Amino acid sequence: MSSSDFFYAIGDFLTWTFGLLEWIGNKFNYLLLGLGFVGLFYWLNIQRKLSDKAANDPNQLK
Repeated sequence: MSSSDFFYAIGDFLTWTFGLLEWIGNKFNYLLLGLGFVGLFYWLNIQRKLSDKAANDPNQLK
């Protein structure tokens, strides 16, 4: 087995794995986008609660 056979085998494997990315398409991107929006609204809800709590606490440092 020569070194070129080894490198061609690696290239064939990578070509096959990149073919899987075509099957996935934009589904992964849409998943990440959806998770980002869910995380954003979750954090905004927590921030609203913390801001309300801070506005009602006169003993806090500002």
